[in-house]
Amino acid sequence: MLVAERQRKIVDLVNERLSIRVSELSDVFNVTEETIRRNLERLEKEELLRRSHGGAVSIEKNNTETPYTEREILNSSEKKAIALEGVKLINPGDQIVLDASTTAWFMAKELEDMPLTVITNSIKVAIELSKKEHVKVISTGGMLLSKSLSFAGPLAERSLDKYFVNKAFISCKGVHLDEGLSDSNEWQALLKKKMLQIADKTILLADSSKFGVRTFVQIAKINQIDEIITDSKLSGDYINELNEKNINLTVVNMH
Repeated sequence: MLVAERQRKIVDLVNERLSIRVSELSDVFNVTEETIRRNLERLEKEELLRRSHGGAVSIEKNNTETPYTEREILNSSEKKAIALEGVKLINPGDQIVLDASTTAWFMAKELEDMPLTVITNSIKVAIELSKKEHVKVISTGGMLLSKSLSFAGPLAERSLDKYFVNKAFISCKGVHLDEGLSDSNEWQALLKKKMLQIADKTILLADSSKFGVRTFVQIAKINQIDEIITDSKLSGDYINELNEKNINLTVVNMH
């Protein structure tokens, strides 16, 4: 990993965790603590973070990732409707991936108790599925992102290398017809990219507010998605363009 790339990821991680120790960064990036200290010193000079005793703290006032408690409220009726439609695509015996989105959590709540294997990086999804005795749950493990109550980072990504699944259900912060799917958090984006790679079929769960939005990190091009489930507030122009791209689109009616 290039120095510039490591420093960019250090800033992203510090902003995500709000504070982090040198020893943790050393483990994550597999470099010496002295190297991390030099990186932190430079990043502090560039006013991208502030060093603290034994680590670093964020100076970003508006963290890029919305806390889970807030995301549960945002467009919740649309997300619930999309989740109900997503559940219809799951069959007994499937192996699936659910990401750490609120919509995935709604899916976990609505899923029937049936023979199923679910890989997830979400603590809330795992807890919800633990109530269903026939569902086998595999957690990615990795670095805890406290705002989203999920795991991410290199360890989480590597854990997915061992598996293949029938379907991946993911969400994102932005859906742009030219630039594709994107997320504001680099760690989440990289993990979702990996989720796509291990799945036979990828289903995007995205309410209409996500369309036309482009955020920090690209996850995938729109043609890498097999199916999109969204709500009926999506404009006709987007529906027509997605149909022209031959993407299977399901629009759920909002009452």
